Amino acid sequence: MTLRRILLPVLVMLPVLAILLGLGTWQVQRLGAKNALLAEIAVGEAAPARPLGTSPPASWTKVAITGRFDHEREVLLGLEVRGPILGARLVTPLLRDGAAPVLVDRGWVPIDRSGAIARPAGVVTLEAYARPGESAGMFSATDDVPGRRFYTFDPPVIARAIGLPAPAAFGLVALGQGGGLPDPARTLPRPTNSHLGYAVTWYGLALSLIGVFAVWLRRRLKEPA
Repeated sequence: MTLRRILLPVLVMLPVLAILLGLGTWQVQRLGAKNALLAEIAVGEAAPARPLGTSPPASWTKVAITGRFDHEREVLLGLEVRGPILGARLVTPLLRDGAAPVLVDRGWVPIDRSGAIARPAGVVTLEAYARPGESAGMFSATDDVPGRRFYTFDPPVIARAIGLPAPAAFGLVALGQGGGLPDPARTLPRPTNSHLGYAVTWYGLALSLIGVFAVWLRRRLKEPA
């Protein structure tokens, strides 16, 4: 009789407990992977830039590249607010001798592109990090092709829209110290790492469930049959 009184609550509690513990363990695993990624980014940032050849570089690798900007085909990417000013990333094709052109995120500019935006002519050498291409998802904003406004960094799609032949499948994000427009990135990107907090939350909920169930079970067993 006692077993029958507690069997159903136990059968309900155990799957919930397993889910909470599984979510906590998953976050611990993601924490390890994220820490490894952050360590890899830190090593890459400290290392000197590698000359970019014809082979695609690993994502987030710091590289040095030489070519000529095609400013006539520049586009705006995404939206980014700085103070009261709405802006976007200025993406410009970099043409290379003997290699595919590559799209370079030169940095932030106001949407109206007001102010003195530097557009260097001739051969330039810049330091940047490799950025992988993306694909538009179901909820991605729709690109404004005639207005050259894009919201997904998809090099083949952008290249077709601006008539750029055979682009590299990856892109580059220029690195610099700023002080003008475009305002380049200063460091390699570092993804947020909140997995420890999530793991503590899920494990804490599992512990709370065990505690509440233990109190309930104790009272239940003391009740007369």
